[in-house]
Amino acid sequence: MREKAEFVSGRVSVVTPVYNGESHLAGMLDSVLGQTYRDIEMILVDDGSTDATLAVAESYREKFAARGYGYRIVRSDHRFAAGAINQGLPYVRGEFLIWPDSDDFLEPESVAKRAAFLRGRPVYHCVRSLSYYFDAETGRRLDRADEKTGDLTKEDLFWDVLESRTFVCCGCYMLESRYFFQIYPDRRIPEYPVGQNFQMLLPFLYRHKCPTLPEELYGVNVRPGSHSRTPLTREQEERKYLHFEHLVDDIAGICSIRDRASLDRLACWKLRRRYQISIKYGRKEAAQAAQEQLRKLEGGVSRWVLLKDALWRLVEHNWLGVWLYPRWRRLCLRCSAWLRRGKEKRQRGPR
Repeated sequence: MREKAEFVSGRVSVVTPVYNGESHLAGMLDSVLGQTYRDIEMILVDDGSTDATLAVAESYREKFAARGYGYRIVRSDHRFAAGAINQGLPYVRGEFLIWPDSDDFLEPESVAKRAAFLRGRPVYHCVRSLSYYFDAETGRRLDRADEKTGDLTKEDLFWDVLESRTFVCCGCYMLESRYFFQIYPDRRIPEYPVGQNFQMLLPFLYRHKCPTLPEELYGVNVRPGSHSRTPLTREQEERKYLHFEHLVDDIAGICSIRDRASLDRLACWKLRRRYQISIKYGRKEAAQAAQEQLRKLEGGVSRWVLLKDALWRLVEHNWLGVWLYPRWRRLCLRCSAWLRRGKEKRQRGPR
C-alpha cells in the first residue's frame, strides 16, 4: 500500500472512464473546469474508444493547465467501466476521491462543498450530495429519477444501497482516499461488466458512515444511447444478473461478512432478483422455486432486521439513553442506599 504521505492534503482526484464519448465528454470536462475548488487533478481513462474521444480529451490539456488543475489521460484497451477505473486508480494522489461519469455534470460548488464537509468533520470519511436528472439534448431538468432517495438522515447506508432503498449515483459520493485504499491496497477493484459503483461504494459503506448534503450538486445526463440505458436481450440480462451475484459474493468477502443473519440477507437479495427476472420472462418454475426459498429465509431475516434497525434507531436518536438513564440512576441510588444501610448496621454491631 502507498504511504499516507503520498496523498496531497486538500487535493481532490477525479477519476472518469470514457468510451466513445466525443459527443458528451466536453460537457463533463467543462463542469470540472468550472469548479470553485482550487486543487483538483483530473484522471481521464480512455477505454479504447473508436471515435474522436481522445482528440476531445487532448484538446483540454491547455485549459486544465491554465486553470491550475492536474490533467492526465490514460489510454487502455476496451474492457468496461470497472477495468477502466482500475487503470486510473494508481495515479490518484488526492486526499479525496470522486468518480463522475463522462456524460454527467458537476455543479460549480459540487467539489468544494463536499471537501469542506469532510475537512471540517474528520470523524467522517465519506459524504454524498443529491443529484438531479436532465435531458441530454435540451439540457432541461427532468422530474423523474432512476433511483430512490430514501431516508436522508441515515448514515449507515450499506444495506440501503444494496437493496435499492437509496441511490448509488456515482458522482454524488466523495471518499477519503486513504481509507479507500486501505480496502484496496493494490489499487484495483473487482472487475465485472456491470459497472463500478458497487465495488467502489459498498465495502466503504460497510465500514464507514456516510452523511448526505441535502443539495443537488450533481447532474445525471439521461442519454438514450448510454450503456446503462441500452436495451438488453433476455440472455444478456440473465448474464448481467449472474455477474451481479458473483460481484456481491466478492464484496461479502472483502467486507468479511460471516454472520448468519447478514449472509441470509444477501441470499434474499439474490432470490428477489431471480424471482423478478423469472417473472419478467415467464419462467414460472424458476420464479416459484425462488419464491419458496425466499419464503424460508425471509421470515427469520425480517425479524432480525426489524430488531436490529429498531435498536439502532434507539441508539442513533438517543432514545435508548433517554429511557435507560433515569432507570439506571434510580437503580444505582437504591444500591447505594442498601450498601450504606448495611455499613451502618455493621458499625452499630449486634444489639
